[in-house]
Amino acid sequence: MASVVPLKEKKLMEVKIGELPSWILMRDFTPKGIAGAFQRGYYRYYNKYINVKKGGVAGISMVLAAYVLFNYCRSYKELKHERLRKYH
Repeated sequence: MASVVPLKEKKLMEVKIGELPSWILMRDFTPKGIAGAFQRGYYRYYNKYINVKKGGVAGISMVLAAYVLFNYCRSYKELKHERLRKYH
């Protein structure tokens, strides 16, 4: 017989669509909880892509791609304005 895992302890990918709203409401949205989530994400990324025996360019290229995407989103207004300007 399979043991039943409480909803609060389930990972996001294990939650069913119907359980998603109640799962989100169970999350810790205090500053300490949000900082803990970022810390866990950083350690998961670091241990999976950076702290490995035979590393590649995957980890660094993801950081670079995120940096480029962030800067593009940040300067989208100016880029859109330049695109609509007529040159003549």
